[in-house]
Formats: sequence, C-alpha cells, structure tokens
Amino acid sequence: MTAMRRIFSRLPPLPLLQGPPRAHRAACTLLHAAGHRSSSQVQGAAAGSSSLFRGFALSSSCRGRDSDEFRVRGLAPGQQLKVFIVHPDVKWGSRKQHLTTAGLMMAEAEGLVNTLENWRVVDKIVLSTKTPEKKKIFGKGNFQLLADKIRQTAGINAVFVNVERLSPGAEREFEEAWGVKVFDRYSVVLHIFRCNARTKEAKLQISLAEIPLLRSRLRNEMANLDQQGGGARYIGGSGETLMEVQQRLLKEREMKIRLALEKLRRKRKLLRSQRKHKEFPVVSVLGYTNCGKTTLIKALTGDGGLQPRDQLFATLDVTVHGGLLPCRMPVLYVDTIGFLSQLPHLLIDSFSATLDDIKHSDLLVHVRDISHPETENQKQNVLSVLKNLQTPERLMSSMIEVHNKIDLVDDYECLEPGVLPISALTQRGLDQLSAAVEEEILKSTGKHILDLKVDLSSPQLSWLYKESTVQDVAVDADDGSAVVNVIISAAAYGRYKKLFTDKGR
Repeated sequence: MTAMRRIFSRLPPLPLLQGPPRAHRAACTLLHAAGHRSSSQVQGAAAGSSSLFRGFALSSSCRGRDSDEFRVRGLAPGQQLKVFIVHPDVKWGSRKQHLTTAGLMMAEAEGLVNTLENWRVVDKIVLSTKTPEKKKIFGKGNFQLLADKIRQTAGINAVFVNVERLSPGAEREFEEAWGVKVFDRYSVVLHIFRCNARTKEAKLQISLAEIPLLRSRLRNEMANLDQQGGGARYIGGSGETLMEVQQRLLKEREMKIRLALEKLRRKRKLLRSQRKHKEFPVVSVLGYTNCGKTTLIKALTGDGGLQPRDQLFATLDVTVHGGLLPCRMPVLYVDTIGFLSQLPHLLIDSFSATLDDIKHSDLLVHVRDISHPETENQKQNVLSVLKNLQTPERLMSSMIEVHNKIDLVDDYECLEPGVLPISALTQRGLDQLSAAVEEEILKSTGKHILDLKVDLSSPQLSWLYKESTVQDVAVDADDGSAVVNVIISAAAYGRYKKLFTDKGR
C-alpha cells in the first residue's frame, strides 16, 4: 500500500468526469481507492462502492443526495442533467425486436431517464442500423448525422444510447466524438437501482453488479495506459503490475460482497423455513416494472403502509405482507422486483438472492399492465426471466395470469382463457382473484377442507383454532358437541387424530 501511495502521489490529481475519459483516469481512481482505504474499510462492500466506481460513475444525484460519484465536471450539485436519447433501430438479424417497435422502445428509454431525479430528456432520435454488432453501431453516414445533431443541440451534457451494453471501447469512442458523457441501458438501470436501494442486501447486490462493469472498462483503460508505457510497470517490490494490483483488488472486493450476500441468503433461507414451519402459504406477485404489483398487494391485504408509486423500479427490495383468503386462511404476499426488457443477465444474476424467493413460493401471480401497448412483449420478457431463473415447472403451470388496469382500456374484452381481468386501483375483479388464489393454494399446499365433530368439554376446539383455519362452528347444545369446518394440512390432521383418536369426524 505504501508503494501504491508513492506512485499515486506522482500522478496528476483525479479530475471529475468530463467528456472523453483519459487513459490514466481509471488507474488513478483505483489507486486512490486502494491507497487511501484500509483493508477493513474495503471490506464494507456496499459502502465502498462509490470509491471504486468514481472514475466511471453515473451523473446527477439520488433523491437530492449529492456525491462525487454522481457528478459530471461542470455540473453543479443538484443541477439538471440534460440527456439526448439515441435508439438504434435494428432492421434485420438476430438483434431485431419482433414484439415491439422502435417508438415503444424509445418511450421506455424516456421513462427510465424521467425516473431519475434531476435528469431530463432534451431531445431524442431513432436511427436505423444494419450493423448493431460493430463498435460504432451505426454506419458512417448515420454516425456523422448523429454527431452533428448532438453538437447542434444546445445544453446537452449526456447521451443515452438505448442498447443493453456498450463496450468500453465504443463508449470511449462515442465520448470523444460527441464531447459528452455516454450511458447505456445497463448503467442507467444500475443508477436507478442505486437510487432506490434501501436495505443492506439491495446495496450489496448493486455493488456486485458494478464489478463486471468496472472490470471490463479497466481492461480497456489499462490497454491504453500500456501504450503510454505505464500499465506494465511493476509497483515497488511487490512483483505485481498496476493492472494486476487493480484486478486483484476487484477480485477481493467481489469475494467479500459474495460472502456478505451468502450470509444474507442463509438468513433469508432461515426465514423461509420458519414460514414453512408455521405453514404460512407464500404467494409471489411478479410482473414487468410499473405493472401495479404493489397496488394489487395493498388492495388484497389492506396494508396501509404500502405506498405504490407510478415509477419504474419503485420496488427494489422484496417485501412480505400478510393477508387473508376468503376462507380466512392466512397467506403471505411477496412483492418482488419488477422486470425489464433487455435487462443484462449480469444484473439479474446479481439479484439472484432476492429472486430466489420466487422459486420457493407456493404460488405465482403474474400481473400484466393490459393498458400498455407493449403488454405482450412485457409478458414474454417476464416468462423469459422466469425460465432463466430455473423456476420449477409446478409453479409455472399453476401460475395465475392477471390483466391489471382494465379501467384504462375502453371496451376491454378478455380473449385469453384462464386470465383474470382486474383493476387493482378500483378493486374490480379482486373477489374472483382471491377465490382463484385460494383454490390454487389449497392444491399446492395439500390442505383439506374437513368437517370435524368435537367434544366441547375437551381441548379439541382450541387446538383446531391454533393449528388450522376454522371457518365455521355449528354447536349442538344438547349433545355438548360441535361440527367444526376447518382447513387443515395433512400433517396437522395426522397430529389431531393422534391426540384425539376417540373423536369422530
């Protein structure tokens, strides 16, 4: 560390981001992080995220909190980031989107930008391309047209290229050509996640998602540094080159984050086992981002603490809310993170600990915003993510599909069999949904609805209230008995018969 500080002192000070990045900037950033943080500080994976990310980070602030990693040079804290959006419209090939249009993809990109505080769309353009796999994405003519338009548009200080991921080389080339900071879909979504993260687990998962981004950019920046004669030099007597030191720091950081996440995963597993022991059925409510999941759970549970927001990725942390089915059986509704089209697999993998709850549910409820013009494309994206998560077939086959926001569709008519139309906001169709959830939960949990005759002088009735869901009690005063209608699991019924073998059914 002493050697690294000595080398860092000879380098020029690290400037804030402005336009095209310099080759030495990445080197200075990670040296700064390594030289000025102790190993115990680096161990705070989530807290240390900003230091390692400072050289490549996004702009502006999260909900009014200004920090160095979210600033662009020349942009004052709290000042608005003015964004120019570019959407490459792929004409043919494997990357062509068949279930959507360029206009709808552009609208979603605008929604992502508008989700961020102090970000504003200044202008936008859809440009056709036949070569999306090339570094510049566009042909020579369209690229020049784009560069001229960006330079002529006043006030722009950032460009959002609406592709899943830009290579470090492409990003640097765009910044040099356009003179402003360039973002791709990965970095914008990651920034939204960072702004909405509240729990330790969410912040750790975001830190893990940043690692591949840092690693790929580091390779590219160090390649340029090598050309200047600085990247391959050894640091002091350590026997390590600058590149090797930085890669090692990233590797150590990734291991510490994964270790912390594994501890949280074990804790989540323990909570699941406790729910299972108490025989609480779990219903995971999932769907495309901003489809109305939180509003639906609030309507089903009456939980006043839930505050739905008309915003992409408003829910980032998995939350659990208790409710009752029509048969008065207690059930837990899990509010999950929203899905998004072209969401990089690395980002999904980083949130695997959170998404694990889906695979351990008793039932899935897939909520669709039926008023959205891309509702069919959104459905396919959700099903694709569930497949990638290796969701068990029993859950996929029993999944309930819900068409939400029917109040926003004129003359709505449901043409798909087995689909439940609802409006979570106006609470239309919720009785039918609750009945369908009840039916599937009884099937998946193996619970039975039984009429049991009990002796009122014995503890049978109190035992049933404790171990099952009592729906009705018909008392026979003359006989001193009662017929109790209950929902009871096979295991609990076995215990009941063992304890009260002399009682009839």
